[in-house]
Amino acid sequence: MVQTASVSVLFVCLGNICRSPQAEGIFRHMTRELGLSDRVLSDSAGTAAYHQGEAPDSRTRATSARRGVPLQHAARPFHVRDFDQFDHILAMDQHNFADLLAQARTAEDRNKVRMLRSLDPHADDPSVPDPYYGGAQGFDHVFDVCWNGCEPLLRELCALHDWPYRPISPK
Repeated sequence: MVQTASVSVLFVCLGNICRSPQAEGIFRHMTRELGLSDRVLSDSAGTAAYHQGEAPDSRTRATSARRGVPLQHAARPFHVRDFDQFDHILAMDQHNFADLLAQARTAEDRNKVRMLRSLDPHADDPSVPDPYYGGAQGFDHVFDVCWNGCEPLLRELCALHDWPYRPISPK
């Protein structure tokens, strides 16, 4: 991976077909809206390789399309080398968080890992719920939850790097 961006962000869930590609798509949409696409690299991965190479779940894609957020992703597993390539690694739930910390080689690796919802001051649960076995409303909810975690992350990065920031409203 050739990295020209000054900040890199990786979103991680279990299979990398619902939550993490949703967060990745939202975050890319936000950086594009702010004209920061050349400064921020984002990707997503899964702690399991169940769906390697697959597109995001059709319900995730439909929700994103309806909300004006394009998804272009093929599922891939998390690799230990991701600690070297990404500055920020955002876990979708407690299990993913624990799996990532178990793979961390150093304190520096561990310090890169956070829960996405830890950034949302209104979150009542630390985990992004997995919508895979539910209905369409679960995918809409996950979109909103991911949006509410990505927005403060982007605001934080803009403040840290002195980049222009303005709130972006979801559709």
